[in-house]
Amino acid sequence: MKSNTDILVIGGGPSGIVAAVMGKSSYPEKDVLLIRKEKQAIIPCGIPYIFGSLENSAKDIVADKLLNTANVKLRIGEVISLDQKDKVCKLTDGQEISFEKLVLALGSTPTDPKWLKGTSLKNVFTVQKDKEYIDQMMTRLKGHQKVVVVGGGFIGVEISDEINKIGKDVTIVEVLPHILGLAFDEEISIKAEEQLISRGVKIRVGVGAQEILGDERVTGILLQNGEKLEADAVILSMGYRPNTELAHKSGLEINEMGFIVVDEYMRTGNPDIFAIGDCAEKRDFFTRRLSRIMLASTATSEARIAAMNLYNLSVVKTFGGTIGIFSTAIGDTGLGAAGLTETVAKRDGFDVVTGTFEGVNKHPGALLGTHKQTVKLIVGRKSGIILGGEAIGGTGVGELINLVGFVVQNKMTINSILTAQIGTHPLLTAPPTAYPLIKAAEVVAKKI
Repeated sequence: MKSNTDILVIGGGPSGIVAAVMGKSSYPEKDVLLIRKEKQAIIPCGIPYIFGSLENSAKDIVADKLLNTANVKLRIGEVISLDQKDKVCKLTDGQEISFEKLVLALGSTPTDPKWLKGTSLKNVFTVQKDKEYIDQMMTRLKGHQKVVVVGGGFIGVEISDEINKIGKDVTIVEVLPHILGLAFDEEISIKAEEQLISRGVKIRVGVGAQEILGDERVTGILLQNGEKLEADAVILSMGYRPNTELAHKSGLEINEMGFIVVDEYMRTGNPDIFAIGDCAEKRDFFTRRLSRIMLASTATSEARIAAMNLYNLSVVKTFGGTIGIFSTAIGDTGLGAAGLTETVAKRDGFDVVTGTFEGVNKHPGALLGTHKQTVKLIVGRKSGIILGGEAIGGTGVGELINLVGFVVQNKMTINSILTAQIGTHPLLTAPPTAYPLIKAAEVVAKKI
C-alpha cells in the first residue's frame, strides 16, 4: 500500500514536532505527516524529573494535541528504508510513503559503553527517551536503595538529585575533575558539587568506572582507582550517539563523528532531504569545528530553520553554528552557561578577559526568597565581543542565560551591555544599581 504527502517528518521528539508544526505554518497549502515509533512521546529534558518531582511519566506526554491543532497528521510506525531517487520511505508494516520534502529528526540513543564489563547485569539502566522503558525503570528502582550514577553531565546530575529526593542513597561517578565540567568553568562546577553534597548526594570525581560487579544482578561497581562502591542499581549516563542508520543506508553523507552532514539551511547532500536535532551535524558558533552538543533547544532552532527553507531558501534564515546554551537547577539554585567558557576559549586560542560579579536576584536583599546571583562574562580582549557567559543563582538564571545566549549570537560587545536599558522590579530582578550582568561587564571594561 502506498500513500503520498508533501512534507514528511520522521521522528517525534522536540525537533520533529517543531519542524512539522512550523512546516505547516510556513507552507499551509502543503500536507504534513509526522511518523514516530512511540505511541506516547515524552519530553526528553523532563525525563529526570519523572523520578522525583513528577508522579509519573504520563504527565510528560506531549505533541499530539499540538500536532492536531496545527493540522499535522500523525502516524505511529517505524521507517526502515529511504529511497532518495524515488523519494519513498518504507515502513516495517510494508506501507510506503512518497514525499516532496523529507525532514529527518531521528534523535539519539544512550551510549552503550561496550568496554565496561557488567552492563548486561540486571538493574543496570540507561536513560532512554522511551516512556515504556522509563516506567519499567521507575518500578524496578523502587526496590533498591543504593544507586550509582555513572556520568556527571546534566542528565546524570539531574537524575541523581531527583532520586535522592525520594530517599535513595546516590553516588555520582565522574571521570572528569568536576561534574558538569564540559559546560562550566571550574569555579561554577565546584559550586554545583557543593549544592549536591549539601542535599545528600555523594560524588566521586576524577575517576571512572572500571567494572560493574555482580553475577546476575548488580552488587557494586569497581572504580579505576580500585575503590569499590556498593550498589543495588547502576544508571549509565554517559552521553548519547546519533541515530543515523537510516540515513547511512540510504546513501546520505555521515561525518567523522557519526552525524548526518548538513549545510546552514539544514539540508543534506540531497536538497529535498533535511536533517535536524541530535542526528544532524553541529559546528561551533565561533570556530566552526565539529561539535557533539545535543540539546533540545538547539534542535528546535534547527527545526524552525529547516521548516522555513523547505521550498524557498532564505539567506537570512540560516543556522550559524551551535552556541551551546545550557541550564539546570539543583534545588532552588539555577546554573546556566552560553557560548564559550573561559577554559574552552583559551584552549581554542582566543585572547580573553573575564569579569565576575556577585549580587542578588531581588532587591532589597532582605526580601523573602532572595538568592545570591553570580554572573561571569568571557570577552575578546581586543574586540570587546562577548564570547560566553555563566551564571549561578536562583531559578531565574535560566532566562538570564538565554539573554546571554542572545548577546553571544548577535556578537554584541561589552559596550552594548554597559549602555543597555533594562527593566527591574524588587520581586523579579536584581537591583538597577547592581544588576549582575551589567556589573560583570563593568569589571571587564576596566581590564580592557
